[in-house]
Amino acid sequence: MRLDRYVASVTDYSRSDAKKLIKSGDVAVDGKVLTDPSQAVAADAQLEIDGQFVRQAEHRYFMLHKPQDYVCANRDRRFATVMDLLDEDNLDRLIIAGRLDLDTTGLVLLTDNGQWAHQVMSPRTRCYKRYRVQLEDPVPESAIDRFAKGVFLEQEKRRTLPARMKLLGEREALLEICEGRFHQVKRMFASIGNTVVGLHREAIGKLELDSALGEGEYRSLTEYEVAVVLSGTLE
Repeated sequence: MRLDRYVASVTDYSRSDAKKLIKSGDVAVDGKVLTDPSQAVAADAQLEIDGQFVRQAEHRYFMLHKPQDYVCANRDRRFATVMDLLDEDNLDRLIIAGRLDLDTTGLVLLTDNGQWAHQVMSPRTRCYKRYRVQLEDPVPESAIDRFAKGVFLEQEKRRTLPARMKLLGEREALLEICEGRFHQVKRMFASIGNTVVGLHREAIGKLELDSALGEGEYRSLTEYEVAVVLSGTLE
């Protein structure tokens, strides 16, 4: 992960302020002063600013195993929301970092750190999300290359960004995308004449859904997980 992003992710500094601190020689990683904001650092590196060890900012970060029939919203008049599954205070302050459709299951991240949530969701950071997809019809091998080059979705003039796909069987695939367009996975397969019949998000960035979490269960992220979810992305 870039040093400036790491500083911003574990403190309340903005990216621009983090760059200024680094260039001024006020930031050390694992005991060594670094002055290049683009320097790569480990997600669990020990950070010092002005000679003081920095602990994780007191933000809240959760991973949730979303069931079907829950909407990714803070409140909704018709459906139960993912917030109904959380036994936490100040739910209105939480941001859903990457929403899922009502009938889609899997990993959802929630936080009150707006900057971190933006980095997770922004296509610019190339934070890939991995989905296990069940299809109505067999998926041809040629779809792998088509998705890698980008496809045009109905009523859109811009191709999707490169996606990575691995076929697990005739009607099952793993798909990784770094965008969050409306119903994107379903529309991508519709563009090649297929229909999604089951969709489950397994991972966001390098963070996998905890296999110990049953549907509707959640837990806090560790400091390492907060940092590693964006490890290897751009910016």
